[in-house]
Amino acid sequence: MAEPKEEETTTQRQNRCQFWLPKKKRFCANSTLIPSMFCGNHTPRADAKWIPCPVDPSHSVLGDNLEGHIKRCPFAKQAQALSLQPYYQKGINRGKDESTREKDEEEEEGDVSSEMKRNGVYSMSVSEFSKLLGLIRDVHCTICKDIRDSYRIPKACGMWIKREVDRKLPYQEKHVLQQASILGNLEEFGVLNSSSKASVTELLDSSALRQIQNDASAVIEFGAGRGYLTQMLADCYGIRKVILVERKSYKLKADRSLRQKETLVLERLRIDIEDLNLNAVQSLKEIPYLAIGKHLCGPATDLTLRCCLSDYDHGDNGIKQAVNHHLKGLAVATCCHHLCQWKHYPNKTLMLNLGITKKDFHAITWFTSWAVDADHGSDVSYFNSDEHKLQPINNSKEDVRGVEEIIRNMKAVDRAAVGFMCKDIIDTGRQMWIKEHSLEAELVQYVPMNISPENRLLMARCSDHS
Repeated sequence: MAEPKEEETTTQRQNRCQFWLPKKKRFCANSTLIPSMFCGNHTPRADAKWIPCPVDPSHSVLGDNLEGHIKRCPFAKQAQALSLQPYYQKGINRGKDESTREKDEEEEEGDVSSEMKRNGVYSMSVSEFSKLLGLIRDVHCTICKDIRDSYRIPKACGMWIKREVDRKLPYQEKHVLQQASILGNLEEFGVLNSSSKASVTELLDSSALRQIQNDASAVIEFGAGRGYLTQMLADCYGIRKVILVERKSYKLKADRSLRQKETLVLERLRIDIEDLNLNAVQSLKEIPYLAIGKHLCGPATDLTLRCCLSDYDHGDNGIKQAVNHHLKGLAVATCCHHLCQWKHYPNKTLMLNLGITKKDFHAITWFTSWAVDADHGSDVSYFNSDEHKLQPINNSKEDVRGVEEIIRNMKAVDRAAVGFMCKDIIDTGRQMWIKEHSLEAELVQYVPMNISPENRLLMARCSDHS
C-alpha cells in the first residue's frame, strides 16, 4: 500500500506550482496552469509589468489584469463602504500650515522615503553636516529641558502585573509594563481616576453612576491594533464606552474579550486617522472623551493630534468647527520618528523659527533611527546637551572624507546621542503645538531604556481640568 501512496504524492507534487517560496521554505501549493510548471500568479511573462493596486498599494497586480482586478478587489468594496460613512473625509487631518514660510505644494507631494532622506544627508558637504549637528545640539539645549523620568505602575493595574487576568489573553511583560505606565502617568496627571472603577452592583447606585459619567464617557484608542491598551484600561478603570481606530485588520484582537463586558460599549472604526472626522462620529456627539495611543508610528502621532485638536471647515458652509471642546485628555506614546513627514508635522512654524528647514527636518527624522540601533544596555536614553560632548568633526579643506564615511566612523554613543536629541526635538515641537491650543501638556520618559528605547509619552489635558 505504501508504493501507490508514494506515486500519488509524486503526481500531486508535479501538478503543483514549482515556484519556491523562500520565506515559507516550500513550493507554492497552487495548481499549475497547463502546460506551464507554474500557477497563474507565478507564470513568467516576458512583458509582464506588476504595478501597485490603485485601491490599496499594499498589493500588486499585473498591468494587463488591472481593470478586471479593480472590479473584484476586496479592498475596493471596503473603500466604497467607508466612503459612505459620515465620519469619512479624505485628508481632513493631513495638515496645512498657512504660516509656513516655504512655498510647498504639500498636498501634491508623496512621502519622503528613508532612502531619500539618507541620500539627502549623504549629499551634504562636511561643513553643512557639521553645522546641522551644531544646530541640533543648540535647539535641544534650548527647548528640551523638562523631560523627566516618569515610570509609574499604578495599583489599579495590579491584576495585570500579577497576571491575574484571563489566561487566554496574550501576555508579554514588556508590553504590559508599558501599558500600565501609560495609565499610571494619566492617573498622576489627573486625567484618570482609579476610584472611577465600579462593579456591576455599584452601578445600580445612582451616585456611583454619576461619578463615572462625570469622568470621560468614552475612550478613543488611535492606532489601536489589537486593542490591548484599551483592554487593560477597561479591566482596571471601568470605562464604559470604547472606540478603536485602526486602518488594518488584525487577528487575535481584544474585541471579543471587551464585548463580554456587560457595562462596556465597543465600536471599531476601520479607517486611516488622516481621513477621520471626529465631529461626524455619531456615538461621540456631545460626549467628553479621552484619546490614547501606544506607539503611534511616525506621522500617525501628528495625524492624531490634528484629529483631536485642529480646527477645520465644516461642510460647505465655511464655518470652522473645533474638535477639542469635548477632549478631556490625551496620551500618546510616540515612536518611529524616522517615518515622520514635513507635510504632516503640526509645528512647522516652530521649526522654521528655530532655523530648521524642510530639508533639515527630513535629515533630523532620519537621524532618529540612530537612537534605536545602539546598545540599549548603556544608559543613553536622555542626554543633557551641556554634558554630552559630541566628538568634533574636522571640516577643514584637507579632510576629503564625505559625510557617509564620517557617519560610519562615528561612535555608537554619539550616534545614539544625536538620535535621541532629534526625537526629543520632534516631540517637544508637538508638545508646544498642543499648548498653543490652550491645553496643559507634558512630555515624559515613561519606561526605562531596558524595557523600550521608544519611551516618550506625550500627555495633555484641558487647562480647566480639576
